[in-house]
Amino acid sequence: MTDTAPQTAGPQNPAPTYPVTPGDFTTAEFGVTPSQTVGPYWHIGLPWADGPDAAPEGAEGRITLRITVIDGDREPVTDAMVETWQADAAGRFAHPDDPRGAIEPDPAGFRGFGRAGADETGTALIHTVKPGALPAEDDTVEAPHVNVGVFARGMLERLYTRLYFPEDTDAHATDPVLTSLPESQRPKLIARKTDGGYSLTVYVQDSDPDGVETPFFEL
Repeated sequence: MTDTAPQTAGPQNPAPTYPVTPGDFTTAEFGVTPSQTVGPYWHIGLPWADGPDAAPEGAEGRITLRITVIDGDREPVTDAMVETWQADAAGRFAHPDDPRGAIEPDPAGFRGFGRAGADETGTALIHTVKPGALPAEDDTVEAPHVNVGVFARGMLERLYTRLYFPEDTDAHATDPVLTSLPESQRPKLIARKTDGGYSLTVYVQDSDPDGVETPFFEL
Protein backbone atom coordinates (compact mmCIF):
# COMPACT_ATOMS: atom_id res chain seq x y z
CA MET A 1 0.00 0.00 0.00
CA THR A 2 1.38 3.32 -1.04
CA ASP A 3 1.71 6.00 1.62
CA THR A 4 -0.02 9.11 0.23
CA ALA A 5 0.29 11.32 3.31
CA PRO A 6 1.61 14.79 2.42
CA GLN A 7 5.26 15.41 3.11
CA THR A 8 6.34 18.48 5.05
CA ALA A 9 8.95 20.33 3.10
CA GLY A 10 12.04 21.50 4.97
CA PRO A 11 13.28 25.09 4.79
CA GLN A 12 14.63 25.97 1.38
CA ASN A 13 17.17 28.45 2.76
CA PRO A 14 18.07 27.42 6.28
CA ALA A 15 19.74 30.08 8.41
CA PRO A 16 23.49 29.65 8.53
CA THR A 17 25.08 28.55 11.76
CA TYR A 18 28.41 29.70 13.14
CA PRO A 19 30.67 28.15 15.73
CA VAL A 20 30.67 30.00 19.04
CA THR A 21 33.85 30.32 21.04
CA PRO A 22 33.25 30.98 24.75
CA GLY A 23 34.88 34.20 25.88
CA ASP A 24 36.48 35.21 29.14
CA PHE A 25 34.67 38.44 30.02
CA THR A 26 36.72 38.91 33.15
CA THR A 27 39.62 40.11 31.01
CA ALA A 28 37.66 41.97 28.33
CA GLU A 29 38.54 45.61 27.85
CA PHE A 30 35.52 47.89 28.02
CA GLY A 31 35.54 51.52 26.94
CA VAL A 32 33.23 54.38 27.77
CA THR A 33 29.63 53.40 27.11
CA PRO A 34 27.29 55.71 25.15
CA SER A 35 25.17 58.20 27.06
CA GLN A 36 21.73 56.96 28.04
CA THR A 37 18.57 58.96 28.57
CA VAL A 38 17.76 59.71 32.18
CA GLY A 39 14.39 58.07 31.82
CA PRO A 40 11.65 58.03 34.44
CA TYR A 41 13.56 55.70 36.79
CA TRP A 42 15.20 58.55 38.72
CA HIS A 43 11.96 59.04 40.64
CA ILE A 44 12.64 55.69 42.30
CA GLY A 45 16.04 56.24 43.82
CA LEU A 46 17.72 59.57 43.12
CA PRO A 47 15.73 62.14 45.13
CA TRP A 48 15.76 62.04 48.92
CA ALA A 49 13.72 63.75 51.62
CA ASP A 50 15.96 66.74 52.33
CA GLY A 51 17.49 66.85 48.84
CA PRO A 52 16.03 70.30 48.12
CA ASP A 53 17.48 71.69 51.36
CA ALA A 54 20.93 72.98 50.48
CA ALA A 55 20.41 75.18 53.53
CA PRO A 56 18.52 73.67 56.48
CA GLU A 57 15.20 75.01 57.63
CA GLY A 58 15.68 78.01 59.90
CA ALA A 59 19.11 78.90 58.49
CA GLU A 60 19.85 82.61 58.42
CA GLY A 61 19.29 84.08 54.96
CA ARG A 62 17.48 81.00 53.65
CA ILE A 63 15.78 81.58 50.30
CA THR A 64 13.85 79.45 47.81
CA LEU A 65 14.89 79.09 44.18
CA ARG A 66 12.04 78.18 41.81
CA ILE A 67 13.54 76.67 38.67
CA THR A 68 11.02 75.86 35.95
CA VAL A 69 12.03 73.63 33.02
CA ILE A 70 10.22 74.11 29.68
CA ASP A 71 10.70 71.98 26.55
CA GLY A 72 10.83 72.94 22.87
CA ASP A 73 7.04 72.77 22.56
CA ARG A 74 6.70 75.29 25.40
CA GLU A 75 5.38 72.54 27.68
CA PRO A 76 6.59 72.01 31.26
CA VAL A 77 9.02 69.12 31.71
CA THR A 78 7.20 67.42 34.55
CA ASP A 79 9.79 64.68 35.06
CA ALA A 80 12.80 66.99 35.18
CA MET A 81 15.32 66.75 37.99
CA VAL A 82 17.26 69.85 38.96
CA GLU A 83 20.57 69.90 40.82
CA THR A 84 22.29 73.01 42.17
CA TRP A 85 25.72 73.59 43.65
CA GLN A 86 27.24 76.83 44.88
CA ALA A 87 29.45 78.67 47.33
CA ASP A 88 28.13 79.66 50.74
CA ALA A 89 26.99 83.12 51.84
CA ALA A 90 30.62 84.22 52.18
CA GLY A 91 31.62 82.92 48.75
CA ARG A 92 33.58 80.03 50.28
CA PHE A 93 33.56 76.23 50.05
CA ALA A 94 33.92 73.87 53.00
CA HIS A 95 36.29 71.76 50.92
CA PRO A 96 40.08 71.32 50.85
CA ASP A 97 40.14 72.11 47.12
CA ASP A 98 39.12 75.70 47.85
CA PRO A 99 42.45 77.51 47.25
CA ARG A 100 41.68 79.82 50.18
CA GLY A 101 41.35 76.82 52.49
CA ALA A 102 38.33 74.92 53.77
CA ILE A 103 36.21 76.66 56.39
CA GLU A 104 33.01 75.88 58.21
CA PRO A 105 30.04 76.76 56.00
CA ASP A 106 28.10 79.97 56.44
CA PRO A 107 25.38 79.51 57.60
CA ALA A 108 25.88 76.43 59.75
CA GLY A 109 24.48 73.30 58.15
CA PHE A 110 24.78 74.66 54.62
CA ARG A 111 25.96 71.92 52.24
CA GLY A 112 26.04 73.75 48.90
CA PHE A 113 24.25 71.01 46.94
CA GLY A 114 20.57 70.56 46.28
CA ARG A 115 18.48 68.11 44.27
CA ALA A 116 14.76 68.30 43.56
CA GLY A 117 12.22 66.89 41.14
CA ALA A 118 9.86 69.06 39.13
CA ASP A 119 6.14 69.20 39.82
CA GLU A 120 3.30 69.27 37.27
CA THR A 121 4.31 72.80 36.27
CA GLY A 122 7.89 71.75 35.58
CA THR A 123 9.08 73.63 38.67
CA ALA A 124 11.65 72.36 41.15
CA LEU A 125 12.20 74.10 44.49
CA ILE A 126 15.64 74.44 46.06
CA HIS A 127 16.05 75.96 49.53
CA THR A 128 19.43 77.61 49.88
CA VAL A 129 21.18 80.92 50.63
CA LYS A 130 22.41 83.56 48.26
CA PRO A 131 26.11 82.86 47.63
CA GLY A 132 28.85 85.41 47.93
CA ALA A 133 31.06 86.51 45.04
CA LEU A 134 33.92 84.23 44.02
CA PRO A 135 37.50 85.02 43.02
CA ALA A 136 38.30 83.84 39.50
CA GLU A 137 41.32 83.69 37.21
CA ASP A 138 43.34 86.75 36.24
CA ASP A 139 42.24 88.61 39.37
CA THR A 140 38.64 88.73 38.17
CA VAL A 141 35.60 88.14 40.36
CA GLU A 142 32.55 86.03 39.55
CA ALA A 143 29.24 87.58 40.51
CA PRO A 144 27.11 85.65 43.02
CA HIS A 145 25.57 82.74 41.15
CA VAL A 146 24.19 79.24 41.49
CA ASN A 147 25.25 76.45 39.13
CA VAL A 148 22.26 74.53 37.77
CA GLY A 149 22.13 71.04 36.26
CA VAL A 150 19.02 69.72 34.50
CA PHE A 151 18.17 66.07 33.85
CA ALA A 152 15.03 64.86 32.08
CA ARG A 153 13.71 61.93 30.12
CA GLY A 154 14.95 62.06 26.53
CA MET A 155 18.15 63.95 27.37
CA LEU A 156 21.36 62.07 26.69
CA GLU A 157 23.43 64.39 28.84
CA ARG A 158 22.84 66.71 31.74
CA LEU A 159 22.47 70.38 30.81
CA TYR A 160 24.55 72.92 32.74
CA THR A 161 23.61 76.55 33.20
CA ARG A 162 23.76 79.29 35.83
CA LEU A 163 21.39 81.43 37.85
CA TYR A 164 22.44 85.00 38.61
CA PHE A 165 20.69 87.47 40.90
CA PRO A 166 18.96 90.60 39.54
CA GLU A 167 20.32 93.03 42.14
CA ASP A 168 23.98 92.39 41.20
CA THR A 169 23.98 94.44 38.00
CA ASP A 170 27.44 95.96 38.54
CA ALA A 171 29.00 92.57 39.24
CA HIS A 172 27.37 91.10 36.11
CA ALA A 173 29.25 93.61 33.96
CA THR A 174 32.60 92.07 34.93
CA ASP A 175 31.67 88.43 35.56
CA PRO A 176 33.98 86.43 33.25
CA VAL A 177 31.42 83.71 32.53
CA LEU A 178 28.38 85.90 31.99
CA THR A 179 30.30 88.35 29.80
CA SER A 180 31.52 85.45 27.63
CA LEU A 181 27.96 85.26 26.28
CA PRO A 182 26.54 87.60 23.65
CA GLU A 183 24.89 90.53 25.38
CA SER A 184 21.46 89.45 24.13
CA GLN A 185 21.80 86.09 25.88
CA ARG A 186 22.85 87.29 29.33
CA PRO A 187 19.39 88.26 30.62
CA LYS A 188 18.29 84.62 30.18
CA LEU A 189 20.43 83.68 33.19
CA ILE A 190 19.18 86.46 35.47
CA ALA A 191 16.55 85.25 37.92
CA ARG A 192 13.47 87.24 38.90
CA LYS A 193 12.94 88.31 42.47
CA THR A 194 9.94 86.58 44.05
CA ASP A 195 8.37 86.44 47.48
CA GLY A 196 10.90 84.59 49.60
CA GLY A 197 13.40 83.96 46.86
CA TYR A 198 14.03 83.95 43.12
CA SER A 199 12.62 82.33 39.99
CA LEU A 200 14.33 81.22 36.77
CA THR A 201 12.81 79.56 33.71
CA VAL A 202 15.07 77.17 31.82
CA TYR A 203 14.09 76.59 28.20
CA VAL A 204 15.85 73.47 27.01
CA GLN A 205 15.26 73.99 23.29
CA ASP A 206 14.25 76.53 20.67
CA SER A 207 14.56 76.14 16.91
CA ASP A 208 15.11 79.88 16.64
CA PRO A 209 18.78 80.65 17.49
CA ASP A 210 17.67 84.05 18.74
CA GLY A 211 14.73 82.61 20.65
CA VAL A 212 14.25 81.80 24.30
CA GLU A 213 16.55 78.78 24.64
CA THR A 214 18.67 79.07 27.78
CA PRO A 215 22.46 79.26 27.30
CA PHE A 216 24.15 76.05 28.42
CA PHE A 217 27.81 75.43 29.18
CA GLU A 218 30.27 72.65 28.47
CA LEU A 219 32.17 71.41 31.50
